[in-house]
Amino acid sequence: MFGVVSLQSVMLLVAVAFVVAFVLLLYMLSPLVNPARLGLSGAHVVVTGGSSGIGKAIAIECVRQGACVTLVARNEAKLLQAKREVEEHVVNESQAVLCISVDVSNDFNQVESVIKQAQEKLGPVDMLVNAAGTSVAGRFEDIKPQEFKRLMEVNYLGSVFTSLAVVPGMKERRKGRVVYVSSQAGQLGLYGFTAYSPTKFALRGLAEALQMEVKPYNVYVTLAFPPDTDTPGFHEEIKDKPLETKLISETAGLYQPEFVAKVIVKDAVLGNFNSSVGSDGYMLCSLTSGMSPVTSITEGLQQVVTMGLFRLISLFYLCSFDSIVRRCMMKREGCTSPKTE
Repeated sequence: MFGVVSLQSVMLLVAVAFVVAFVLLLYMLSPLVNPARLGLSGAHVVVTGGSSGIGKAIAIECVRQGACVTLVARNEAKLLQAKREVEEHVVNESQAVLCISVDVSNDFNQVESVIKQAQEKLGPVDMLVNAAGTSVAGRFEDIKPQEFKRLMEVNYLGSVFTSLAVVPGMKERRKGRVVYVSSQAGQLGLYGFTAYSPTKFALRGLAEALQMEVKPYNVYVTLAFPPDTDTPGFHEEIKDKPLETKLISETAGLYQPEFVAKVIVKDAVLGNFNSSVGSDGYMLCSLTSGMSPVTSITEGLQQVVTMGLFRLISLFYLCSFDSIVRRCMMKREGCTSPKTE
């Protein structure tokens, strides 16, 4: 009996020593995989969807850090107004702010042409931020088929076209950042977002595959998952949101675009693949990490350690969401069902 216990103790000590040695080795190797920080002073940043919301806030944050910015959006009047607002935050005379009106989801050749124009004026693109997007909220059967197509074109293909226009140059120069602004609705499907969520999920597949391609060229991709943010788009979206969607979304709170922009820009500059906001965002990134890239060994270890606990917590969230949906359904059917005598 004593020999068995001793053998088990030795095996346990060996296992613990192996784990400790493995962790130390990972920490020693982690500086080798961490990307170098991208300085924004004098850099050229292109921001799609830059006329309002998170896109405009990101442009302002980049300008505050010394970058030159090209704003891209469809509405020319909003673009000109955004340009004036962004210019108020320049920190030196060498900075410039351009604005180009184009629909990034319509024609790749047109997108490529305007990107070339911007590069001729401000130099090669050092960072591309794909913040252009739109949303439709409603029950699946109430959404028109063409809306599914429109959202995929704007939210997904718009990001593909701009990336195709800048990635080859980044690879050639061995330098660059590509940012995709997804959503927490791109990490889990929610009631009312059957048209919106798939377009944001698609960005994840694009970002993961592209990161594997461009990483050897010192180009890094950041996939941002912002929560509900106090933007004009959000306020337009809530007008038609089903009650279930509103109640579920309220559990995560509402953030200001300036705060969200600071987080996204910081992660992009550092070369972090995942960019999340708040404790819920951190939990979702860990839960949905799967085979996604990690920027550092530390990040990977944190995901390994926390995933089980976060999965347990998420089950309570899911039960709460299901309860909200059931209550709303019962209330709706109770109000619409004919009265019995």
